[in-house]
Amino acid sequence: MQRNNFLVGIILVIWFVISFVTNILGPLMPIIIQTYHLSLTLAAFLPFSFFLAYGIMSIPAGVMIERIGEKKSMLIAFTLNLAGAFAFALYPQYGIALASLFIIGIGMAMLQVIINPLMRTAGGEENFAFFSVLGQLVFGLASFVSPFIFSYLMREIPGNSSGNPFISLLHDVVQHNLYWTALYWLFTVIFILMLVVLSLIKMPVVKLNEDEKTGSLQNYLQLIKNKDVILFFFGIVAYVGTEQAAANWMSEFLRTYHHFDPNKEGAAAVAWFWGLMSLGCLLGLGLLKLWDSKLILKVASVITMLVVTCALFGNAAWSLYAFPAIGFFISVMFSIVFSLALNSVSMHHGSFSGILCSGIFGGALIPLIVGALGDLIGLRYALLVLYVTLGYILFIAYYARPLINNKTLRIKELLGL
Repeated sequence: MQRNNFLVGIILVIWFVISFVTNILGPLMPIIIQTYHLSLTLAAFLPFSFFLAYGIMSIPAGVMIERIGEKKSMLIAFTLNLAGAFAFALYPQYGIALASLFIIGIGMAMLQVIINPLMRTAGGEENFAFFSVLGQLVFGLASFVSPFIFSYLMREIPGNSSGNPFISLLHDVVQHNLYWTALYWLFTVIFILMLVVLSLIKMPVVKLNEDEKTGSLQNYLQLIKNKDVILFFFGIVAYVGTEQAAANWMSEFLRTYHHFDPNKEGAAAVAWFWGLMSLGCLLGLGLLKLWDSKLILKVASVITMLVVTCALFGNAAWSLYAFPAIGFFISVMFSIVFSLALNSVSMHHGSFSGILCSGIFGGALIPLIVGALGDLIGLRYALLVLYVTLGYILFIAYYARPLINNKTLRIKELLGL
């Protein structure tokens, strides 16, 4: 197929939307806890609802997309997103929030399964690596920007003095003066626009590679009997759990122990967590050309444990800077664990990828464990769970015996000297 730059642009916009909506929960957590007078356990059920949908839908979404095609699947996904966002914007209650996040999570899981093969087709096989990295950078940019937009809305909407007609509209539609819920009205508008755009454009027929196909039930059963498959599945659980526990609880931690404003310093800390993660990904690309991926994973795991220690037990300034730094040092972990997993098993890579993607359920499980422990022993000591997840990732780095190691170069070769 001839390269379609317009469709590539649309896919990058979808990456931006996925990230913008997915990673806003971190800045919102302290506000939600105060609004609904929640325990940490009940608050943790919010990310649990969202990432539970990821764990449940990753494999079924792949099956559905193979049967009905990419365009119909994307329209269904954004319709689900719209329904979830609009329901909560209209009825901003805790129970509705749980259902809303689960529905949005289903839509987002479907989109993530769709857009990688679609990007390969639209951008061309020869450009896929470049556009994949570009997509990850756009994803990181959206996560970096969204907390600042949240801060802007929280500053401008209550007084409604900016003269901005959109701000005035958000002020008028927000229910019960819960100004933070304006984000879900914003999401509603974004999802409507995406539905309109996607309904008007023509989608190419995507021919899935073998490692993109879901595979048969027999393939899954055969893989589940493999010890390596289970160990790497829990590696993904551990990574996503680490990422989401840090992102979702840092603002509440900074508010509780150091009295930082969630609308300002807390939101900025979450933003820089994702921003530094994007920078870390860029550095990681270079390091993977120089060092063995297992070595990088070992070093990243140990340094992250040290940074977590500074975040949890340092003074206010140390904590404020250490939490975002976690994002920088964990940035390479997901791609390395995923690639080590696929390179350690010789068959059924499409099915194995589906199993690994189901490990995103860790984003539901680990923050919930932290919340439940936080009610019992305090959030500081509950976040010691991160030592367990990072320790498991370190174990994976020592345990992995990939059939193919990542190709490395000398510095002179990398620089073309």
